[in-house]
Amino acid sequence: MGEFYQAISTLFDAINTYVHRVMTYNRIVVLVELLLIGTFVWWVMRFLRGTRGARLIKGVVLVLGTVYVVIRLLPKSLGWERIEFLYGKFLLFAFVAVVVAFQPELRRALIQLGQARFWRGVGGDVDRMIDALIESASYLSRNKIGAVVAIERTVPLGSVAETGTPLDAETTANLLNTIFYPGSILHDMGVIIRDGRVVAAGCQYPLAESDDVEASLGSRHRAALGLSQESDAVVLVVSEETGRVSLAYEGQLYIGLEMENLREMLQNLLAPRLLPRPRRWFRKGGNAK
Repeated sequence: MGEFYQAISTLFDAINTYVHRVMTYNRIVVLVELLLIGTFVWWVMRFLRGTRGARLIKGVVLVLGTVYVVIRLLPKSLGWERIEFLYGKFLLFAFVAVVVAFQPELRRALIQLGQARFWRGVGGDVDRMIDALIESASYLSRNKIGAVVAIERTVPLGSVAETGTPLDAETTANLLNTIFYPGSILHDMGVIIRDGRVVAAGCQYPLAESDDVEASLGSRHRAALGLSQESDAVVLVVSEETGRVSLAYEGQLYIGLEMENLREMLQNLLAPRLLPRPRRWFRKGGNAK
């Protein structure tokens, strides 16, 4: 027991020494460094928010932190060098495991870094496109017609559009209603909108993992969430079973939106220079198909 208290005392002494050493540094340099580190951590957590990565990174940090503290508290006199050696090897293994486990998130980050373009909007008249989306969503919702529409932002969706039928038509409510009308060949898949125009229909979106979506939600919601996890697209979903309207972006799914809330969110997301970031008061989860 005495060795345990000695180990704790040694740990606190090391922390105290480190704090005193930091106090001798240039405060402006330390402030800038902390600001940069904090910004990086904030960006990572914001990027991973709503994805599997957010849960994974919490688990990894908890395991590594706990193991590190335990190793530091082990009495040195009992010869725990092998444990410390294995911990160093475990860190290397953990790094490789994180790369594999975070593969979807890393791929999304690389896509955004390699293909992201300066914001160029979604066409000459964003409001007109939003009006068409609202009108179509209202019609589809009233008639319980399922639909899923992705609006491309800075990350190109060319690879997804290639899986569908090219259209290159102006976005109108009548066109969207026709595409998703039951019996249409293209109604089961998704639509891609770029620069205010429907570039393709009948597109296959990447599906989110089953544990990321409630079991009661169907393939359209999984597809919308999956695309929002791998790109910065805004994806509109209408439930065929309940007629509820949902929106997916940044790896999160907002279900059961009223038309007023939907319009505000679309305006905030598709015209960020003009409007503030949308508030997150919408309910997440529910039963839909």
